[in-house]
Amino acid sequence: MMPRLATQFDAGLASDVVNFIFEGDNFSATRPLFAGKCLAKVEIQGPKPHFVSVRPNALGMPESPAGGSAEAAEASVDAGNIRAAIKEIIASASEKADLTEANIIISGGRAMKNSENFSILHECAEVIGATVGASRAAVDSGYASPDMQVGQTGKTVSPSLYIACGISGAIQHLAGMRTSKVIVAINSDPDAPIFTKADYGIVGDLFKIVPILTEELKKIQG
Repeated sequence: MMPRLATQFDAGLASDVVNFIFEGDNFSATRPLFAGKCLAKVEIQGPKPHFVSVRPNALGMPESPAGGSAEAAEASVDAGNIRAAIKEIIASASEKADLTEANIIISGGRAMKNSENFSILHECAEVIGATVGASRAAVDSGYASPDMQVGQTGKTVSPSLYIACGISGAIQHLAGMRTSKVIVAINSDPDAPIFTKADYGIVGDLFKIVPILTEELKKIQG
C-alpha cells in the first residue's frame, strides 16, 4: 500500500525503517541492507508528504500523551473496487507467545554450543513465563530453529525484559531487540558489545549462571 500511495503523491518512500533521524527541517531514516549486514541512512528529498514503512517492533511503543485532540475524518470505500480480501488468518499452534508478542524473552547465542544446551533456557523460561529466542549465529549453527531468530534477518522484538545468554551483540542482533525495556546480558567475555546496550550485565559462565538464576526465580515464585 505505501509504495502505491507514494507513487500517487509523487513523493519519497523509505521502507523497512528501523530508526528515524531528525536534523532541523531535514528528515532521514535508517534501514538494513544486504540481509542485515549493514545499515543505510536514507534521505527523503522532495516536497512533503513523505512516506515511511516501519519494521514491526523496531521503534517500540511511545508513551501516551497526557492530553491532546484529533480531528476525525470519515471515509467511504466502494467494495467493488477491492481486488483482494483476507479470508482467514491461521496462527501456528503454540503454548508460548510468539517472539514479537512476548513480554519476556530469554535468548541464546553461539556460546550455547549445541541445541541440547538450550534446555537450560527453556527451563528458565518456564519459570518466568518467557519465550525462548536465539541469535542468527545460533540458528546458522543449527542450535535453534529459524522461527526463534531475533535480529534484522529474524524477528524484531520489544519485550519488557530481554535476557541475552552467550550473545556477543552483533549490530544485526542489537537492531532486532534494542527497544527492549530492560536488557540483561550474560557473557564470559567482558568486552562483548552486548554489554554496551545492557541495563544489567553478568560476566561469567552461562552454564553456571543460568541454572542458579532459575533456582532463585523458583524460590521467588514460591
